[in-house]
Amino acid sequence: MAVVSVRVSDEEKRTMLDFAKFHGESVSKLLRDAFFSQLEDEYDMQVVKEYQAEKTHVNHDWNDVKEELGFE
Repeated sequence: MAVVSVRVSDEEKRTMLDFAKFHGESVSKLLRDAFFSQLEDEYDMQVVKEYQAEKTHVNHDWNDVKEELGFE
């Protein structure tokens, strides 16, 4: 397994260690989870932006749909 070093201040290190201890996790796991969560969020936003840019979706008014389906 590879190792990645991150430079932080002594105060940041203490905060990370305390946070990890509180959650019963290692600092490595918390940093890894935070990184991939951020990556996933950015990917999701990119997908949404691409979808919106296509403008191929159609919005339907709920009242029109009810009428068309005979639910009024």
